[in-house]
Amino acid sequence: MPKVKRHRSAKKRFKVTGTGKIMRKQTGKRHNLSQKSTKRKRRLEKDKLVSPAMQDTVQRMLTI
Repeated sequence: MPKVKRHRSAKKRFKVTGTGKIMRKQTGKRHNLSQKSTKRKRRLEKDKLVSPAMQDTVQRMLTI
């Protein structure tokens, strides 16, 4: 039986907090930044929680 490996791209995209919540980066901070206001760009820097609908999927990708 082959070894089961965790999803390598999920490891780079998500992080787990000390209490077990899964955090993700917000979208919209990659390009066309000159058109976006400074306030909007600052708001997009903060991490968000993964939605409850996706939490099980992401958890399965992160664990072996």
